Amino acid sequence: MKLPGKVAIITGAATGIGQALATAFAGEGAAVAVDYVGPSGASDQTLKQIKAAGGRGIAVAADVSNPSQVAALIDETVRAFGRLDVLVNNAGIEFKHPFLEFPLEQFQKIVAVNLQGPFLCAQAAARQMVQQGAGGRIINISSVHEDLPMPTNAPYCATKGALRMLMRTLAVELAPHKITVNNIGPGAIYTPIDADVEANPAMEAALMAEIPLGRWGHPREVANLAVFLASDEAGYITGSTYFIDGGMLRQSGSL
Repeated sequence: MKLPGKVAIITGAATGIGQALATAFAGEGAAVAVDYVGPSGASDQTLKQIKAAGGRGIAVAADVSNPSQVAALIDETVRAFGRLDVLVNNAGIEFKHPFLEFPLEQFQKIVAVNLQGPFLCAQAAARQMVQQGAGGRIINISSVHEDLPMPTNAPYCATKGALRMLMRTLAVELAPHKITVNNIGPGAIYTPIDADVEANPAMEAALMAEIPLGRWGHPREVANLAVFLASDEAGYITGSTYFIDGGMLRQSGSL
């Protein structure tokens, strides 16, 4: 096991990549706090997978853009498991519109969840880690769109670019406390939300043409990378984004 005895918070862990992260962390020995928004049963499937992996988990409803709810997320995790070692900022949203028509309220919501959320969660988690005195790990699930433009998705791309500089700055500032900070930048990772693309052969072929490895990535592949960055083996790694995109950034145009 790579994370024996560790305690992790994973935001947005009810579905998709977040669910894969939670399951993988549990399978490697970590106790996991599953952050989610929505109805009370939204996290049930993730908790079942954690149990099946032999791990321990709790579910905490928290909007990552809300400071008081973020504080409660940290407090409930520490109350349940005694400490906090790893934060994975996975929660994120996007809305797509042409830039000239982009609604301000949707821009503000994207910024609140995708940028303010990681800021608040990292700050609260780092305070707990500093208090414990044993270091820690902060991992942000970013995107290839840190670097790659995506027309009709300007606010999302802007938040991911900002998340890169937030990560780099925190990595330097928190290093004296033995807290590492890194980003993971997924490319085309298949989750159920992509079913419409998979069902459209022309659309899927166009996407695959942008990926040298010629296939979708899988949530578990992102989770495996996160497990490594959270482990003791990655103790000398901080301040960088690690892209997992099948080579897309080396070949792609603007998607």
